Amino acid sequence: MSESLSKPEGTLSLQTIAMPADTNWSGDVFGGWIVSQMDLAGAIHAERFSKGRCATISINQMTFLVPVKVGDVISCYTKILKVGNTSIQMQIEVWDSHDDSRLPKRVTEGVFTFVAVDAQGAKRQIPEQSKQRFLAQVSQV
Repeated sequence: MSESLSKPEGTLSLQTIAMPADTNWSGDVFGGWIVSQMDLAGAIHAERFSKGRCATISINQMTFLVPVKVGDVISCYTKILKVGNTSIQMQIEVWDSHDDSRLPKRVTEGVFTFVAVDAQGAKRQIPEQSKQRFLAQVSQV
């Protein structure tokens, strides 16, 4: 997670626009709103990868770099870092772009861990095919 990173890493998993209801008293978007968008983006990627429900179990290494304003379009990029028997560790980056006149800026990033769960909420195995596909991608890098 380099500070000199100039473009997003990973898969575009979610885009949305910041609205007035998402702001604090200073006119900046709530950090909690941004974290919730990251969680949604990560869940989308994790659930597609694991072929079923997933739950967030931890969030690490969050750093907010720039404020987000009303009207900014945020893009959440997800990249799987590690896959276990039931868990997926994922880097999630948020990038902000207001309009075409300025370059996108990285807003924040963090490492989220999701666990695959069944309909009752108990841990379940991630399909072997998904794990093998991940390992094949990692070995190509």
